[in-house]
Amino acid sequence: MAPFTIPVRVYWEDTDAGGVVYHASYLRFMERARSDSLRSRGIDQSALLQDERRQFAVVDANIRYHRPARYDDMLLVSVRVEELRGASIVMQQEVRRDAAGNELLISATIRAACLDSDSLRPRPLPALLTRQL
Repeated sequence: MAPFTIPVRVYWEDTDAGGVVYHASYLRFMERARSDSLRSRGIDQSALLQDERRQFAVVDANIRYHRPARYDDMLLVSVRVEELRGASIVMQQEVRRDAAGNELLISATIRAACLDSDSLRPRPLPALLTRQL
């Protein structure tokens, strides 16, 4: 499946005192891409929480920082589903600079577990999600 990509502009709030993107800001950028990717496939996480009492939580993140981004950079943040497991999804993510996406800044492997919202114990992925992905 082709990667899903969103544009993200770097604001002051995303940077340290030197105007370089703070390492944790990339986690927020990647979260937005994952959420928008699900939304684009018709998966409503609010409805999953309210109707089925399921939610997703990142349980593993392996991130490689290749190059820094800076204030006012335009970034492309992508997500590609690598593997569906019984109760989790493994995704590959990248953050690239510029409109053509030629400069790799971040590469990451993220695993998100599907959890029961009340007990926070693993639950199988919803059928709609496995069909869409």
